[in-house]
Amino acid sequence: MTLSNTTTLSSVLGAAVCETLSEKTRVCVERLLVAECELVRVDLSSQPREKLAAVLVLLYEKAGELRVLLTTRSKLLRAHPGQTALPGGKVDEGDVSLVHTAFREAHEEVGLPLNCPHVHQLCVLRPFLSASQLLVTPVVALLTDPGLLANLSPCAGEVDHVFTHPLEAILNPSLASKEPLVPKGSEHWPYQQDVYNTSDVAVEAYDNLVYRMHRFRSCASPIKGLTADILIHVAETAYQKKTVYERHPPGQAAAAYRLVRLRMEQYQVLVSSSMSHMEDVSITNT
Repeated sequence: MTLSNTTTLSSVLGAAVCETLSEKTRVCVERLLVAECELVRVDLSSQPREKLAAVLVLLYEKAGELRVLLTTRSKLLRAHPGQTALPGGKVDEGDVSLVHTAFREAHEEVGLPLNCPHVHQLCVLRPFLSASQLLVTPVVALLTDPGLLANLSPCAGEVDHVFTHPLEAILNPSLASKEPLVPKGSEHWPYQQDVYNTSDVAVEAYDNLVYRMHRFRSCASPIKGLTADILIHVAETAYQKKTVYERHPPGQAAAAYRLVRLRMEQYQVLVSSSMSHMEDVSITNT
């Protein structure tokens, strides 16, 4: 695979920055840029805004490997308190795009500067369905000045902790063994396994689809659920290889994406029905 004639790694990052990256990282970043060029776009323009959200998958290189920025949500929040998340949230009225949503939320949650010249958008991936029925779009970007991480600050009441994790360890959890992981048996890793735990459960919010919950031990809260699903997809795209564990329950490889498509169709029906009702009211009042 190659980038388009108008899009090159150096044109996105700059030649000087490219020279500072390891060959392995350069290849991964190029694959993500190729994904931006080759992905079939999912049109969300007709979906209700209240059902749309975006998250920022912010990557950076350290010691020749890609790492990803993560947060531990505040325990004061009503939704998913204390859980690991990617910076992001629901679309606001003032957001001009899902990319804008992802970067705005990252600015609000951890203080990532807006329009930062050291943050380069790489690709926008297909939407995922959250348990709260939101269509969540991942926006992948590369931070080329890791020194900025020292200036990030968690937003009180929203984020308790900001941390990072090696991206490749999402595909092969044993690679995280060198990390300063939380103790086994602690609040954040009560499982017997060393670095990875999984379970299958039928989830009512997913129309009783059998969902495989992946859990990764980290230096903070465990990486699991939707966050894990998104990172698996990003890592598979970047490294062009599969997980060392079974990614899906038997026979369910395409089920999650089919469910996303189903929800989009259902939401579109609701939008059409609402518009028809408004037209009927308008005619009645004329």
